[in-house]
Amino acid sequence: MARDIVLPTKADPVRDAEDQPLVWSARWSLTTRILAVNIVAIALLAGGFFYLDTYRSRLVDTRVEVMKDQLAMLDEALEAARPDQRTHLIGEFTRTTESRLRFYDRAGRRLYDSFEHGPPTYTLRDPDLQPWKRDAARAMDRGIDWIVGAPNYPDFEEPRLDRGASWPEVAETMRSGHGTTRFRYAPERTPLLTATRIVDLDTPQVMLMTLNARDITRTVRAERFRLAIVVALVLMTSVLLSLFLARTIVRPLRKLARAAVRVRLGRAREVVVPRLPSRRDEIGTLARALSDMSQALRERIDAGEHFAADVTHELKNPIASVRSAIEGLGRVQSDEQRAQLLAIADEDVRRLDRLVTDISDASRIDAQLSRTSFEAIDIGLMIESMLAARAARAESNATVLPRIAFARPRKGTTLVKGDGHRLERVIDNVVDNAISFSPDGGLVCVRATRLGNEVHIGVDDDGPGIEPAQREAIFRRFHSERPEGAFGRHSGLGLAIARTIVEGHNGHIAARDRDDGQPGASMLITLPAADAVDADS
Repeated sequence: MARDIVLPTKADPVRDAEDQPLVWSARWSLTTRILAVNIVAIALLAGGFFYLDTYRSRLVDTRVEVMKDQLAMLDEALEAARPDQRTHLIGEFTRTTESRLRFYDRAGRRLYDSFEHGPPTYTLRDPDLQPWKRDAARAMDRGIDWIVGAPNYPDFEEPRLDRGASWPEVAETMRSGHGTTRFRYAPERTPLLTATRIVDLDTPQVMLMTLNARDITRTVRAERFRLAIVVALVLMTSVLLSLFLARTIVRPLRKLARAAVRVRLGRAREVVVPRLPSRRDEIGTLARALSDMSQALRERIDAGEHFAADVTHELKNPIASVRSAIEGLGRVQSDEQRAQLLAIADEDVRRLDRLVTDISDASRIDAQLSRTSFEAIDIGLMIESMLAARAARAESNATVLPRIAFARPRKGTTLVKGDGHRLERVIDNVVDNAISFSPDGGLVCVRATRLGNEVHIGVDDDGPGIEPAQREAIFRRFHSERPEGAFGRHSGLGLAIARTIVEGHNGHIAARDRDDGQPGASMLITLPAADAVDADS
């Protein structure tokens, strides 16, 4: 039986901090969280609409600066031209720039309007006469401007009385003597830009240039449309990929959760936890870990059930024997028969005591090993002292027992890390097993050697040996094979306890034939050497 991994009982601050759920996602499913994270990334991409508002502002500012430069060049051209050429020059200017020019004197009277001396270079369109697509576009413009927090520019209305005072920019230019600019929205929500300049044509005048910059709106709308298509495609792709990712993560997790619930409820005897062998990611690792854990749990439960059944079976025989002896005491008359029954009862009580002690050890040994601090132990010295104590006990016993020979290794060569009391129990159980199968006067050979990074402990006997088919079964609890004449003196747990202790020390124990080819069995215990354990640590 492999040594159990016991979770620490003390609080681990680092692990506790890692296990704390995120507050913002405590009630969100994994699918929702994946979608939310990816949509946040899309929202950052959608922030390009804020950039487009800045882009529009730069276009407007650039156009206004161009208008100022154009008015300055027109001013110079008008001053250099003859009076009869000025009207033609202004007409060429307005046609080229697609603008409207007006001139006002200091009193605010309009002196000239390019629309009165030629065809209009632009037309303010009535939104009520336009198709619904334009209404939808304007509504979208207003919505995006509201989202990005664009400035709320006023709407443009042609003044009913066209005088300088009707134009705030003209009035300000007359007052300050410097040109000004304004931004307004035309009825169809396109930029209408105005720029003024003081000119001196015979008399000082204010020149007003108006321009309906529809191309700016077309450019911004085109860029918004392209960005919206990109955001929509990215959003669709992100949602599909998020759902795919959530499906590949959430579905196997749900399968594992349902299997874990069935294991917990215990409604199915063989609950199959999916191992997901095709997955090489963390989900696959988790699935295989849960599958192995459920299998180990099932084996432990089965072992516990079998152990309980075996204990019941093993206890029944000595209890029945004691009961029969006690009942017989009331019926027999001779002292000799009473003495025999009392001897039987005494032996059965001793047998019960051995069974209870070994059962207690077998059931607690895993937990005790997990809490034990291992220390360096010289296996050679330990075996030597154990065999010396055994020899002292044998001198007071008249029974002929097999002899024990020990090839003591050099001091310090067979150091291992472990629990000395438990390891002594292992060797004592194995030696007892060898003695019980050896004939009277036979020889049990014990040896301990260092081979590479391992310490090998061998125990050979002169008994009948162990059939290959039984070499694994002898380590099962309550194994039924007993040496002749030894029934009742062994609980059938000795080798099972020995294997549990050895495996708890990351070692191995196995039965095999003797190396010298002589009749008998050989038990080989392999333990990691102490310096090898320190190197791994």
